[in-house]
Amino acid sequence: MKYIICATLTVLVMTGDLQANTKTSPDSTILNYSTFKRSLVMSGMMQLRYVYSLTDNVDINGKHYNETNDVVPNTNSFLLRRVRLNTRANINDHFDAAILLNFAEFSGNTANKVLENAFIRYHKSKAFNIQVGQFRPFFGPEDMLPAEIIKSLDYSNQYNLFGASGWQSFQMGGAVYGDLNTKGKVPFHYYAGVYNGNNRNQTIDNDNRKNYYGRIEADLAKDFRLGVNAAKGSWVNQKGDAWGADVSAVFPLCNKLKLELISEYKQGTNFSAYAATPDPEKRGIDQYRNRGFYVFPNFRYECRLPRLRSVEFSSRYEYLDENYKINENLRQTITPMVSFEFADDYCARLEIGCSMDMYKHDIPNTVQYSHNTGVVQLQVRF
Repeated sequence: MKYIICATLTVLVMTGDLQANTKTSPDSTILNYSTFKRSLVMSGMMQLRYVYSLTDNVDINGKHYNETNDVVPNTNSFLLRRVRLNTRANINDHFDAAILLNFAEFSGNTANKVLENAFIRYHKSKAFNIQVGQFRPFFGPEDMLPAEIIKSLDYSNQYNLFGASGWQSFQMGGAVYGDLNTKGKVPFHYYAGVYNGNNRNQTIDNDNRKNYYGRIEADLAKDFRLGVNAAKGSWVNQKGDAWGADVSAVFPLCNKLKLELISEYKQGTNFSAYAATPDPEKRGIDQYRNRGFYVFPNFRYECRLPRLRSVEFSSRYEYLDENYKINENLRQTITPMVSFEFADDYCARLEIGCSMDMYKHDIPNTVQYSHNTGVVQLQVRF
């Protein structure tokens, strides 16, 4: 008991000394108040779509149905693609935080959905930044693009496939990144991180291993960037890897017209296909590999009119092989789009186009069936 009494008296004396020193110190305002002007910014984005299947007996999700089936495919529909609310707070001159929600996912199964970004960042300098929480790992040029400024209808099929295996899309973990000043030589940007690898909004990791990745970008010339990245990871104790390279460039063609180009190649372990394969049919994890390539040219004409800021035309070509060692079925996709920008920074935008999917082998009653889909999308940001 006497030790407890002595400890309590000591704390009280120290507290009193601290309060006395605080009151008499000329820097007492620094101890009690922060001079940094904190800020909170909220923004939103909506993407509304009308989707129409242009192929008989194929629904809007690309699934084929035989004519003898009793099920009538849904060939057209209005959709809420994204309804996002983004909140970003500046805490002080080093810390900020962000939360991103997608309310459109309430229209279906919300398990492991809705919450997209939830991270805290520490900015030491341009050369060194730390990010922790749930976010998209920096594993390619598409990870740098918010959904609202994608030049096409959506992210590539390659991005979605690698996201399903935990290589991309929203993950829980940490990262460091920054710009390297080479004193007049080639500027470099680096990214490195570690994350669970079992996708977003999971209670815990699904194994005791983590995914590791690294990325380097080099600005070889003005508006010309080369990037390379690699990753190691696991899925329920099965090890795998992924790697890729990409090129991004902008070519001014005249005063109001420019060509924006992105091209990327990736290959990696297809954890998603391995996990979905029945046990008797499972082969070694090294047999489950995917690879993909796309080239994405976008022509942008600056109209600079009060109600029409620009017109863009793009036509992305994709080459994707989900399992090139097992049941190879090459998928090629062409996505021509024309978009009209009615307010700067894509704050109001109308897109019209279609997606043309071509498989090497059409498999009836599955999504691996050649088809065309028309889309009209309206987007606003506020």
